[in-house]
Amino acid sequence: MDVSGADSTPRDIGFVNKYVISADGDNFEITFTANFLVSSHAFNANTKTLQFNIESGLDEENVGEIIIPQDLIDGELTILLDGKEIPAKINKTNKSSIVSIEFDGKGKYTLDITPTKYLGNSGGCLIATAAFGSEMASQVQFLREIRDNTVLQTESGSAFMVSFNQFYYSFSPTIADYERENYIFKEVVKLILTPLLISLTSLQYADIDSEFEMLVYGIGIIILNVVMYFIVPTILIMKIRKRVNMEKLH
Repeated sequence: MDVSGADSTPRDIGFVNKYVISADGDNFEITFTANFLVSSHAFNANTKTLQFNIESGLDEENVGEIIIPQDLIDGELTILLDGKEIPAKINKTNKSSIVSIEFDGKGKYTLDITPTKYLGNSGGCLIATAAFGSEMASQVQFLREIRDNTVLQTESGSAFMVSFNQFYYSFSPTIADYERENYIFKEVVKLILTPLLISLTSLQYADIDSEFEMLVYGIGIIILNVVMYFIVPTILIMKIRKRVNMEKLH
């Protein structure tokens, strides 16, 4: 089933690759023409993200054109190379988006083509927004500021957000919808989010000037949340069980 619908032919710039993506019961053809190698591809149906693993042998002028059916991915697109946004020329026909990219440097890279809305650059904290009632809630604005002003200011942080967003948006719309339908569940989510918000406050006072510092703080926050969400509850449960068993013996 050819649904690419392209009204123009990609430039003769090298390798021509055609991929068939299955989504929502249909097959969609992607045409990727480039002067570098595309070793593999993947598609995340939840975030509508196309991912390509590529390998270039050129120091300069790596060029590629990707024709994407709009029935597969529509709207504004953001192009990321190893998690960092790169300039791209995007032309739209009545059926397709034609993405033209150019970058320098030989080596192996991961190229992501994703709808801009899923990056959450102007919001996107779906679970927190539903829990606290508005994108303007102080807790939601705090999360957004941490993401935009701290995490996304480093390459490692940007790469982490790309992977995190693909995971996060695979389930967050469902949870956010259920929060709006169930008041008790929404209040439970608020309580669950509280330790995370507390742990992230440390980033407000951190002076992060390097990739290493971002990794150190990031790993530290992950460890702190593992302790709060898993280790502490486990210890409490074990103590409660021990006390209950002792009372039964007496």
